[in-house]
Amino acid sequence: MTDLAVGIADAAASEDRISLFRPLRLRGLELRNRLWLSPMCQYSAVDGRPGDWHLAHLGDRASGGWGLLFTEATAVSPEGRISAADTGIWTDAQADAWARVVGFVHDRGAPIALQLGHAGRKASLASPWSGRAGTVPVGQGGWQPRSVDARPVPGLAVPRPLERADLAEIVRAFADAAARGVRAGFDAVELLAGHGFLLHSFLSPLTNGRGDEYGVGGEGGRERLLHEVVRAVRAAIPDDVPLLVRLSATDWLPGGLTIADTVAIIEGLTGLGVDLVDVSSGGLLPAEIPVAPGYQVAAAAEIRARTGTPTAAVGLITDARQADGIVRSGSADAVLMGRAAIRDPYFALRAAHELGEGESSTWQPQYARGAWA
Repeated sequence: MTDLAVGIADAAASEDRISLFRPLRLRGLELRNRLWLSPMCQYSAVDGRPGDWHLAHLGDRASGGWGLLFTEATAVSPEGRISAADTGIWTDAQADAWARVVGFVHDRGAPIALQLGHAGRKASLASPWSGRAGTVPVGQGGWQPRSVDARPVPGLAVPRPLERADLAEIVRAFADAAARGVRAGFDAVELLAGHGFLLHSFLSPLTNGRGDEYGVGGEGGRERLLHEVVRAVRAAIPDDVPLLVRLSATDWLPGGLTIADTVAIIEGLTGLGVDLVDVSSGGLLPAEIPVAPGYQVAAAAEIRARTGTPTAAVGLITDARQADGIVRSGSADAVLMGRAAIRDPYFALRAAHELGEGESSTWQPQYARGAWA
């Protein structure tokens, strides 16, 4: 057992420290617990608008006792979608469709965060169950991806390099999308800056060799675009709305981002209004990743300890006591679950029961008979 695992196990046995079901406040948002629903792409939108599937998917889990729900990666522009079936929020019609989902989630007593992203060179892909693979060509419903430079993801289309004017437009698109999201009722905003998408591709030395101020040629360097987006989004949303950032803490590749680099990136965000860092990893290029239960927790713990910034942990966290131990040990301030929430939308209610926290008050009245005695 690793030192971190020992610490988690020891902390889980303690009753006098912060637990998974202790409330957490981020600015004006009071969260009833620290067990959150991870963003998960659904590839089920039409013209960027969420529909009945999203209402059912998020509404069901809003009834499941989670402390905070996240939308899937929601594009800030048409070309920023991973696929043509992605949700977006670059129009008021899309925001109105999201408002229906948000209202239903709120009626179930749960808060919801809007994850904003731009796919960059990983855009215009076929949806996973379409029977196609790779980039969808222009003329067949696809578009040319845009990215930090013209280097493609292996096997995907060559992107168009972004000019300074393009980057200014993207910064505005993030800010406008965030403002629409708040008007639609979202309780928090998260920026997707990991998994090989646009903001991540600017941060990593493996993909950003630009010689201008957005690369190695000026103040701010590879972090400049992320800083500009954070500033613009923070200015576009009310002071009491939390702003989160999801980062890939390491690229798992020689010459790529390391946890030490990510610590420096987060320190550079200090004072810009980021309230929590959602710690993931990888996704930039193919890599050998030592996937195992809780394999990214150590990164969340190190970042939290070295920067003082609250973190959330994600990645093969599937057990209530495992999740509680992560929080009790101080490795992270919250835990996000994806696959476990697909298998059991009511995982959070079951976890509260298993940990002796009492879940009856968070059951929907229609389902109260299902509460454990």
